[in-house]
Amino acid sequence: MSDVGDELRALIREVIRDVLPQDLPVSETVNLSTDEDLAAFVATLLDLDPQAREDLRTGRKRFRLAVPSYSQTPQAPSAAPGGSGSHRSTGLTAVNGSAGPPARRVERGAVTEKVVRDAARAGERLVLGPRAVLTPLASDRARASGVEISRER
Repeated sequence: MSDVGDELRALIREVIRDVLPQDLPVSETVNLSTDEDLAAFVATLLDLDPQAREDLRTGRKRFRLAVPSYSQTPQAPSAAPGGSGSHRSTGLTAVNGSAGPPARRVERGAVTEKVVRDAARAGERLVLGPRAVLTPLASDRARASGVEISRER
């Protein structure tokens, strides 16, 4: 049954790719913490084919600098005790104090493309609670925009 499910998922993704506009920006996260990282990144840019260069020039492909872990970056003092804020009543909570980029926690409900897009714009990763459901389009958007998603059990 999993082969049929995999085939069905592949067909759905193909239909989605055909329906969605092709000019959605793609974001790639790069880690430039050393001179060697920078040299490798520049070499990669120099080796791009003409279409990829055009995508860079027009903004269809973007690069985002990886956020250093909190152990390396001093944190600004928080205005609220505990250092985390809540977003409306949707079950979204900012999670601070962990290593890596800031995280947005989703306790319950559907994690949609909009949630992923907002997390990408804020440079956040998503942490899903056991009652949160990730939609297929949100999963595709996260992959395309470089948003890390982890699930808590």
